[in-house]
Amino acid sequence: MNTMTTDDQKALTVDDATLPVIDLAGLFTGKPDDVAAVAAKLGEAARTSGFFYITGHGVPQSLIDATMAASRDFHSRPRSFKMKYWSGFTTHHRGYVPFEENGSNFPKVINFNEAWDMSFEAPADHPDTLAGWRMTGPNVWPDIPGWKDTISSYYDAIFNLGLKMLDALALELGVDPAVLRQHITCPTSQLRLLRYVPNDMPATKDVVGIGAHSDFECFTILLQGGPGLQVMNAEDHWIEAPPIPGCFIVNIGDIFETWSGGQFKSTQHRVTNIGRERFSFPLFFGLDYHTVVEPLEKFRTPEVMAKYPPMKAGEHLMRMTINAFRYMADARDKGVFVPDYLVPEENPFKRDAKPIPAE
Repeated sequence: MNTMTTDDQKALTVDDATLPVIDLAGLFTGKPDDVAAVAAKLGEAARTSGFFYITGHGVPQSLIDATMAASRDFHSRPRSFKMKYWSGFTTHHRGYVPFEENGSNFPKVINFNEAWDMSFEAPADHPDTLAGWRMTGPNVWPDIPGWKDTISSYYDAIFNLGLKMLDALALELGVDPAVLRQHITCPTSQLRLLRYVPNDMPATKDVVGIGAHSDFECFTILLQGGPGLQVMNAEDHWIEAPPIPGCFIVNIGDIFETWSGGQFKSTQHRVTNIGRERFSFPLFFGLDYHTVVEPLEKFRTPEVMAKYPPMKAGEHLMRMTINAFRYMADARDKGVFVPDYLVPEENPFKRDAKPIPAE
């Protein structure tokens, strides 16, 4: 596998991209024709690669730089400080995730990353918070001056960008954006501040940055600070998706694949273990927990409905998340919480991955 140096990254431009690059500037002009033109490009990419870069997104570089600095600040602190905010202290998964909590098969399988996890801010007395294990509730914040303001500002900017993209993709599918927007009042839209941990372990199927998976929500908007991301192409080979300055990378998730009756692709991807420190910031744009997700009416055929039976957005998220964090799997195994929908289940969106080409 080829990797890039920091200098190589800085030299990249959109002309080097192996995935589509889409300029979103037309979404902000207020002109319907501009929005339609961008929506068409988003739809084409969603139907083919399921992964694409975006430019013209309107997120200030100063905010991106401040967010990167804030993440470095937190992750550089002693473990004793970070563990005060361990996500396992909450019932709705907020705070610090040490690398040994990533995956229920540790240490047989090691995901060499640690993270700070936050999501859409919900009150402590929200019904889903009171019910426990619902991925809904208030965020927690480290005692670092200005940190909350920086990360909250970044979250708001990316979440609002997600709303613009949601509307455009709805138009591309020929549905009123309000039909989709009605399901976003207190969504499970999570932001992860990931740090990939330096190590001298070889890159194998059991020693990874993050293992192969599809994303469970509508789509993901990712800022990456270094190489390592790989995407499965149409020929079932892994291809590199390096960071390009000024761009985010976006991938379609399981919800939009379901809504579109399989027209949009929720593509498998992974982060290989390159052994070096790497920062990344995925925003998983989700829906309200109890939203029933099924193919939109115009796409419902017997074949499509058989392939994409109705599911609750939050239950799908929890079903797929339960084995991603050791403390959650341990709680389930000890009978702390065992809703029927948390029985082990294979991800229906997973495709078998062929080995990465040798060249």
